[in-house]
Amino acid sequence: MKECVRGMPENGYYSCKKTDDICEDVCGEDSTRAAMSLSRMKCICRGLNLRLFLLLFAGVPLFILVIYLHGQKVTYFLRPIWESPPKPFNMIPHYYYENASMEHLCELHGWGIRESPRRVFDAVLFSNELDILSIRWKELNPYISHFILLESNSTFTGLPKPFVFQNNRHKFNFVEPRLTYGTIAGRFRKGENPFVEEAYQRVALDQLLRIAGITNDDLLIMSDVDEIPSRHTINLLRWCDEIPPVLHLQLRNYLYSFEFLVDYKSWRASVHRYQAGKTRYAHYRQTDNMLADSGWHCSFCFRHISEFIFKMKAYSHVDRVRFSYYLNPSRIQDVICRGADLFEMLPEEYTFKEIIGKLGPIPSSYSAVNLPYYVIENADNYKFLLPGNCLRETG
Repeated sequence: MKECVRGMPENGYYSCKKTDDICEDVCGEDSTRAAMSLSRMKCICRGLNLRLFLLLFAGVPLFILVIYLHGQKVTYFLRPIWESPPKPFNMIPHYYYENASMEHLCELHGWGIRESPRRVFDAVLFSNELDILSIRWKELNPYISHFILLESNSTFTGLPKPFVFQNNRHKFNFVEPRLTYGTIAGRFRKGENPFVEEAYQRVALDQLLRIAGITNDDLLIMSDVDEIPSRHTINLLRWCDEIPPVLHLQLRNYLYSFEFLVDYKSWRASVHRYQAGKTRYAHYRQTDNMLADSGWHCSFCFRHISEFIFKMKAYSHVDRVRFSYYLNPSRIQDVICRGADLFEMLPEEYTFKEIIGKLGPIPSSYSAVNLPYYVIENADNYKFLLPGNCLRETG
């Protein structure tokens, strides 16, 4: 009987042990086929190595670039995973109609009425927001006992700036008898967290309040210049007894002008019944109580493009200006008219539903009802803040 005995692989090839000449062709054919298979495997491996090299050489840098360009967006989109929403506020319904008696309004809120109104102090840190400051002080003027304004010669980010209010003080003669104005020298600490400088200035504002003569049970408004309480809200709080010692104000949240209503989630403005040694000027959550629909927050509501650029470089969130093209005037003008985000950021929300619901530009609102009275009374001067007037002056 003739047989062909195949040996074990040697160096990747099968060897033949021939017991008969007939086996020669069979064994030779098997060896050739094995050699071809191995050659094919080597080609495949060579191709895989090339693809892996291309992936490492081109893919990894591309991945790093994508993370650099869009990492902040990814982080904000995943916020519902890594951060829980804050505790809900205890919302206090807000009742108001024109010509209502103060006694009736206080009663609707469950509060008593005082024999005489409290004094009200309005204190702000000022940078360069002359238009918004005028609107704010005109809105509050009838019910403010004393205005306090502190101005620094530096921004929160340590950039030098002129004393803008000091140079324009003559435009605010209507509050002059009730104004306590102070200046403070910036510390100009490069690379420092901007919120440190901001906190430093707020401490100085506490000292200015004492100079202005604030006393126990006076009302103190703590808010940024562009967070404007409505005059009827402040009148209500100064007349009503038994109001909470600290009360946040829910403000309608606008961006660029009163055309772009973002939401009703602006809450940092607050009103305090002052207590010596306890009340400290701050801009964070200080109570769970919030009075509904109490005014307006108009962020980046500037007349000139140059003012947008200044604030983008000056305010505490300067880290959002990651690329120089963000400051391009043509780009800024286009963003304003579209109601898009200056920093190309995703909405700061705590659920995927809210994030997705706010993606894209803010829809235009064509309502100019229930706005600060001074804006409507001087509509020609403040046209840039009204619906349909997005074009800005270069400045």
